[in-house]
Amino acid sequence: MRIVSLLPSITEIVVALGKKEELIGCSHECNFPEDIISLPACTEPKFDPDGTSYQIDQRVKAVLQEGLAVYRVDAELLKKLNPDVILTQDHCDVCATSFTEVKKVVQSTLDKDVEVISVSPTDLSSVIDSIRTIARAIDAEPEAEELMAEMKGTLQDIQQQTLPLYAPDVLCIEWLDPLMAAGNWIPQLVQLAGGNPQLAEAGKHSPWLEWEKVQQLNPEIITITPCGFGISETLSELSSLTSQPGWENLKAVQNHQVFIMDGDHYFNRPGPRLVDSTKILAEIIHPGRFRSDTSHPGWINLHDYQFQQALG
Repeated sequence: MRIVSLLPSITEIVVALGKKEELIGCSHECNFPEDIISLPACTEPKFDPDGTSYQIDQRVKAVLQEGLAVYRVDAELLKKLNPDVILTQDHCDVCATSFTEVKKVVQSTLDKDVEVISVSPTDLSSVIDSIRTIARAIDAEPEAEELMAEMKGTLQDIQQQTLPLYAPDVLCIEWLDPLMAAGNWIPQLVQLAGGNPQLAEAGKHSPWLEWEKVQQLNPEIITITPCGFGISETLSELSSLTSQPGWENLKAVQNHQVFIMDGDHYFNRPGPRLVDSTKILAEIIHPGRFRSDTSHPGWINLHDYQFQQALG
């Protein structure tokens, strides 16, 4: 089977299901496992993806205001690759190539019938549904059952450990400028990891935030995972958040409970590594129970990082 995946999380699912060798193309954002980047990239953004979160937000809104799709599908490359199945999504037109755009390209360019499978993960339940849907499309249902059982077992183990513990208020930030809380599956991950998620609801899109609301809430823990950003990218423009009036007075800041997490590789991707995301949150929220000398590399404590930078 010749498979093209147009979303990083879908690519990770295909690989986890043992079908890596059947992948012949992916999206421009697919980067895990690392050797996936050698595959032909079948998509590209219609805006400059470099810059601050504010600049990216403005560019994306400008494209959407013109009634255009945010990402371009390389029709000629797809025709050359001649896939049997194309895997995409219809949850968010800002996050990845839209289902409508893919269907247009397939209908106008490809000579044969190509199966186009779309998933729409909004919470943990629909992430599991996505794995099942993809597995059926690529003949990997036994592998999917094994993968889902492993994911469920790990998440249940974390939840059992955190149930009797105090659940602090946790604000997860998904975009810096303008400010946005992390919705969809993130509130569920916070709950599994033993926290009380704030200002966003599971299964619903991430909401925009007013800074005054953050001050009023005054969370005990703040995590920062801008969509598509790694830790270094987030650190480079963190001043848009830390320069807000009253930042230093927040409980989380005063108690050194602000954390930068790798959103690109973990939290923003509704796939198998949401288990890793939950492990990261558990280490952050309940360090006495989950943290060790070899903590997960997908997060840093902001205060510790700033202290190390000051020491040179």
